[in-house]
Amino acid sequence: MADRRIGIIVHGATGRMGTTQHLARALLAIRGEGGLALGSGDRLMPDPLLVGRDADRLAALARSLGVARWTTDLDAALAGGEDELFFDCAPTGLRPALVRRALAAGKHVFVEKPTAPTLEGALELARLAARAGRKNGVIQDKLFLPGLMKLKRLKDGGFFGRILAVRIDFGWWVFDGIEQPSQRMSWNYRKRDGGGIVLDMYAHWRYIIDNLVAPVRRVCCVAKTHTTRRRDERGEVFEVDADDAAYALMELEGGVVATVTSSWATRVRRDDLLVIQIDGTEGSAVAGLHRCRMQSHLATPKPPWNADVPQPMDFHAQWQDVPDNVAYPSSFRSCWEGFLRHVAEDAPFAATLLEGAKGAQLAELAYRSSREGRWLDVPILTL
Repeated sequence: MADRRIGIIVHGATGRMGTTQHLARALLAIRGEGGLALGSGDRLMPDPLLVGRDADRLAALARSLGVARWTTDLDAALAGGEDELFFDCAPTGLRPALVRRALAAGKHVFVEKPTAPTLEGALELARLAARAGRKNGVIQDKLFLPGLMKLKRLKDGGFFGRILAVRIDFGWWVFDGIEQPSQRMSWNYRKRDGGGIVLDMYAHWRYIIDNLVAPVRRVCCVAKTHTTRRRDERGEVFEVDADDAAYALMELEGGVVATVTSSWATRVRRDDLLVIQIDGTEGSAVAGLHRCRMQSHLATPKPPWNADVPQPMDFHAQWQDVPDNVAYPSSFRSCWEGFLRHVAEDAPFAATLLEGAKGAQLAELAYRSSREGRWLDVPILTL
């Protein structure tokens, strides 16, 4: 056994996602536990190079995380031969140009979603990576959340029987920054910066639905901007031009129907910020980020309908928890481990830039459906 170093350029390191999810909970956690075990018995040791625009912030972050390398010079980082992998988690609008530069420098590329603001841009990146012969991938973290992994286990075990429908309910109230500080960066609400809940979240919904239920074949969507004025990080009020809520129907392969509600203008009265329910002929299950509850066909009650008296049944109490039979690592760490094995030992990896383009495709079609007020087909994508 031997330690094998892998140099990783981490662009956008000082952002919340870069610092917490990708560095602290994934790459540095792997390194702190002695590296990633490979099939050969070797241990792969991530060696991140932090890249950003603010030298003081980068230096402070590097010190706090125990990372030796950082730079504000992305060109020099890409030109260096000691780092073979480029990762980007900066705002969406910057990503296509960054990925093109990394591929031109001969790097493998791994990126946050969405891979690009448009389908054309996302497909271009997938094709460039294929032509360059570079390993490539996109983060699909939600698939590795405990709640969703339990849903997958139920599906693979035949619990649902024939799946009939899936319902996704996501979101919370995001303050406008005027009366209370906002919980999200202002760029999320400007189209020119890659903002919009459809562009942001439909990348997730596409890979979740495709992998947990069935491929999306048609979509009908209404996208809305409910909060029209917000205050940015500098204290300046601006007019919002990006959508902050979307309401969609989707038809999946095999006739399954999905209803998807996404909103940053809703107040939460459900089990979690994201709740997914799958209904089938033999059973149903409801999952949040961690917990998953199920109800089999045989255990399904017959609720009385009598509008003149309060409902006597406690519907929540009638569901059974899916047990935590295994330990679940950080979902972002799971994404990184899969891609690092792909780079280091050519292990299979499904979440390529082409899969990322499918998310951009669904978002683009959802926006078009909202403008035109009609159902649209979702064509099969190829390189």
